[in-house]
Amino acid sequence: MTRVAVLYGGISAEREVSLASGAQCVAALREAGFEVLPMEAGPDLAALVTALDRARPDVVFNALHGRYGEDGCIQGVLDWMGIPYTHSGVRASSLAMDKQAAKAVFAAAGLPVEEGRVVTPEELEARDPLPRPYVVKPVNEGSSVGVEIIRAGDNRRQAIARDWRYGRRIMAERFVPGRELTVAVMGDRPLAVTEITTDHGFYDYEAKYAEGGSRHAIPAPVHPRAAERAMEVALAAHRALGCRGVSRADFRYDDTAGEPGRVVLLEVNTQPGMTRTSLVPEQAAHCGISFPALCAWMVREARHGA
Repeated sequence: MTRVAVLYGGISAEREVSLASGAQCVAALREAGFEVLPMEAGPDLAALVTALDRARPDVVFNALHGRYGEDGCIQGVLDWMGIPYTHSGVRASSLAMDKQAAKAVFAAAGLPVEEGRVVTPEELEARDPLPRPYVVKPVNEGSSVGVEIIRAGDNRRQAIARDWRYGRRIMAERFVPGRELTVAVMGDRPLAVTEITTDHGFYDYEAKYAEGGSRHAIPAPVHPRAAERAMEVALAAHRALGCRGVSRADFRYDDTAGEPGRVVLLEVNTQPGMTRTSLVPEQAAHCGISFPALCAWMVREARHGA
């Protein structure tokens, strides 16, 4: 029987999300017939390495989110230990987690991205980096942590800059009007297009994880050419970064001037949420793939190295 260690928790701003993902993946993998070793990761990396060394699992199911779990750090540790793991390797993980680097890769691949620039908190405090409306977000966080939309007449810019606690780099991008779409990629297969709607103004952290914070429509009620384009770009972005296993691409769909509109790539998540009701399992279920079957496929696809 394959022994699978599930890593979850971590020390990023997305710890609570990871705890939820990990708990549900543990249950699903057991349902799929694996011997499962839950391992909650905390600030003591040496203790985690010791626990993995003692357990010697056949595979690590990486259910960590955010910094240190999604940015290539834990992937490098597992590569060093020679333990196969789910999701992307060091290079793809680190590129995808760095929004500035990922955007450069997407642009070089000819994928549709919006105009943006990276500024410091001091530069943001001093002046608008782009014409309003624009979005500011951390370069190295996920789950919409720290994301703010600065609109015409908004007087929050200086306060946001002074209170910034997500590092020295702030990604500023032109705000794209329209709708929120996402596409999961499973290996070389884009699964479906989901439209996400919320009453929060945009798809922020609370909208993603609070009870009733968002609504998902699958397949998304968009023009067929827009849906096809979103799936094409999701797979192209997955390949451009060098992702493996499962990823999820997030988009804005601007149909404000009429259909078919334009699809704009925002980012690729190499460690998307993995509860039964998360977006990737939801799309897999839409394609006839159960949550235990999805988790089992990810274990079978696990490996280490580039």
